[in-house]
Amino acid sequence: MKRQLTLALLAMSAYATAAFAEDLTCLSTTFRLIGKNDQVCITAFDDPKVPGVACHVSQAKTGGLGGTIGIAEDPSRFSIACRQVGPINVDLGKLPENEKVYADHTSIFFKHTNIFRSVDKKRNTLIYLAISDKLIEGSPQNSISTVPVMPWGVR
Repeated sequence: MKRQLTLALLAMSAYATAAFAEDLTCLSTTFRLIGKNDQVCITAFDDPKVPGVACHVSQAKTGGLGGTIGIAEDPSRFSIACRQVGPINVDLGKLPENEKVYADHTSIFFKHTNIFRSVDKKRNTLIYLAISDKLIEGSPQNSISTVPVMPWGVR
């Protein structure tokens, strides 16, 4: 019992720094006679450690009966766009070289879309990489977005 509690706390702390997402909209792509239609959904999140950066992610969602009751596996198709939306006052040198900033379950069987932030110190740029993982086999599907850190409000 104590071991299970410790493992649960460790799992929760691993996601403690991950961003909270805001679901914006979904557009139907395929009509399904039974259950929800297949959709592409757009989600927004702010980088939890870099105020002034927002990302938008679009992901394909499987509909039908399986998608409606939450047992369908979503395809590994997504896109990401991140932008500077305010002043960035974070010392890029103090950020980890690679850090997970967002995760979303895309299957009940251990498949996720993960977004990592990397730092290109030479170019003063943040790099956001979206990848899909699966416990048994990963996916080559990925998407990238960069945010050059620029002065804010200077005219």
